[in-house]
Amino acid sequence: MKIQDCLLPALALLATLPMNAELVDISTAKTSLILDAEKGSPLKVLYYGDRLDARDKDVLRDAGGMNLNAYPVYGLYPQAEAALSVTHADGNRTTDVAVTDIKTSTENNGASVTTVCMTDKAYPFDVNLNYRTYPDQDVIETWVEIKNREKGTVTLNRFMSGYLPVRYGDVWLSSLYGTWADEANLTEEPLPHGVRMIKNKDGLRNSHTSHGEIMLSLDGKPRENSGRVIGAALCYPGNYKLFIDTDDTNFHHLFAGINEENSEYHLKKGETFTTPELALTYSDEGLSGVSRNFHKWGRKYRLHAGDKERKVLLNSWEGVYFNINEEVMAGMMEDIASMGGELFVMDDGWFGDKYPRDVDNSTLGDWVVDTNKLPNGINGLLETAKKNGVKFGIWIEPEMTNTVSELYENHPEYIIKAPNREVVKGRGGTQLVLDMANPKVQDIVFTVVDTLMTKYPEIDYIKWDANAPIMEHGSQYLTADNQSHLYIDYHNGLIKTLNRIREAHPDVTIQACASGGGRVNWGILPWFDEFWCSDNNDALQRVYMQWGTSYFFPAIAMGSHISASPNHQTFRRIPTKFRADVAMSGRLGLEMQPRDMNDEDKDICRQAINDYKAIRPIVQFGDLYRLQSPYDKKGVASLMYVTPEKDDAVFYWWKIETFMGQQLPRIPMAGLDPDKMYTVTELNRIDNEPLPFEGKSFTGRYLMSNGLEMPLTYKVDYHKNTDYSSRVLRLTAK
Repeated sequence: MKIQDCLLPALALLATLPMNAELVDISTAKTSLILDAEKGSPLKVLYYGDRLDARDKDVLRDAGGMNLNAYPVYGLYPQAEAALSVTHADGNRTTDVAVTDIKTSTENNGASVTTVCMTDKAYPFDVNLNYRTYPDQDVIETWVEIKNREKGTVTLNRFMSGYLPVRYGDVWLSSLYGTWADEANLTEEPLPHGVRMIKNKDGLRNSHTSHGEIMLSLDGKPRENSGRVIGAALCYPGNYKLFIDTDDTNFHHLFAGINEENSEYHLKKGETFTTPELALTYSDEGLSGVSRNFHKWGRKYRLHAGDKERKVLLNSWEGVYFNINEEVMAGMMEDIASMGGELFVMDDGWFGDKYPRDVDNSTLGDWVVDTNKLPNGINGLLETAKKNGVKFGIWIEPEMTNTVSELYENHPEYIIKAPNREVVKGRGGTQLVLDMANPKVQDIVFTVVDTLMTKYPEIDYIKWDANAPIMEHGSQYLTADNQSHLYIDYHNGLIKTLNRIREAHPDVTIQACASGGGRVNWGILPWFDEFWCSDNNDALQRVYMQWGTSYFFPAIAMGSHISASPNHQTFRRIPTKFRADVAMSGRLGLEMQPRDMNDEDKDICRQAINDYKAIRPIVQFGDLYRLQSPYDKKGVASLMYVTPEKDDAVFYWWKIETFMGQQLPRIPMAGLDPDKMYTVTELNRIDNEPLPFEGKSFTGRYLMSNGLEMPLTYKVDYHKNTDYSSRVLRLTAK
């Protein structure tokens, strides 16, 4: 049973290393992972960090260091934590594997894969460790294939994707935590003795309360642009577990993989279980250096269509909620077109025949147009979009249904439900989760998308939502003895379905939304073009949430919208200029009813959209340098994007609190060419007169040493003053 066949491109070349090979070098341009693969012995990890000189590799064993099992297995000397724990077909709970072979292969996309084959010394039971590198990236992906050649079923009790020992020291952990409408908060802490665990058990949405990505700063308190840092990102859309065990050895032991709790997997004879990938990276350029590594790798090799610019859009949700009709949709399309937008997305509330979708407690699964709201159907909306020169998108939630729906009435057997229990209901007191382990459900979900795209091929964008967790452990499809497979087989089925969708419809843009930021992970993004960070559009709180999100995910994938004031979540009143300047640091969009805006606010949004289009390639494809963290409580946050050629950059500065007598730090820039001259242009300006440095040129060296003085207020008419201030500067090399 392979979980992620979809992530393994066809192998183009296969070769076997010499039989006496022992030292295995898994290197990228700037990093090295060194393994000792002596045949007949367990695989050992010797080193991970800066790329090693060949002369140092020769004496690495003599330098002292790791020399620890690269994939610890349970059973013999069971006191320590293990990456793999199984019960063999005869009941034996011990495993003892040794290297039998080393293979290399080259994939069609140019990636190199090294496979270290291991077999149990007493059982026909194989554990193959895989390491993938790319010629142009400093990320190493590792995963494990577990094959049962025994006479009966083997039970997998724990099956981590990877393990990495980190030398004990002043090591700090950076990770993300949160909740609905408050996702991706950053926490930084020194690693204590004992176990620090990060895990998810939601079943569907795995990035609300925590994230399956971490950074480890090896030189004390984390710094943004200096210091040695290791990054780890589990590429999985389901339940996960990352934990770091700091014991009485000289190491912090990092394990990451699928959360095995209540998910023991019964591996039949002849079957292979493949774990999701664990992506590892290292940088001596601090936290931002690791982020840049993840962003470059993700855009090129993980994110769907990561090389294509994303459009500026208006989403209807906070503008009208369920109150959809043709006249309102046409007006919103006209308004976003007049402001320079490129795409309109109609959110929830457009469907239902027997049960119209007027509130959140009915109709999911009945994906037919409500002709009372939309008498001319989707075709009528597409014609209106075309007339206004914008593209059209639509909202769906295909993995869900309601008790009040025709789908549930006809097929109650399709939902996740435990036997002999009343069904557990979610949102609206009626929402249910369809069982993606069931092939018939997979067909239904595929058909939802395929029907839309076949009938209406001009649809440009799909917002794919998922507003419920798995609320009870029970599959009406899986056999009684395989109920523990529910969480894993759900995502197996989802991935199979997504593969079918992308094979049939590769060009439609799809957003991963899950009650806001519940599906922000590298395990889902190979089929999605972007994600929704949070249902909270409050610009001040977005500074914090998008800061944390940027640790692992690039701006091109980060949906960031200008919302109404007062905000619909926090009720905070924030001026349009600040809201626009925050949204311009991600994939810019709007989430409001434009007809509720005054002309001045429309003009600000129009200018922001126009300016964003000019800097879009820099923001969406540039290198990120975080400069001043909002979590440092200095009253200001700042970051910038720089093109790889260092010939263009965008600098963002947000004042995040206001007091009389306030003194804010001046922010040095980063990532520029010290010898180039950069001309400064303020974007989205509202001042009555330009800043003193407008149109002036400075060396990159000066800007990186000193920065520019940002005024704390605007020079505007007195009645336009507010307690907010923000600046966006473009720096163009002469």
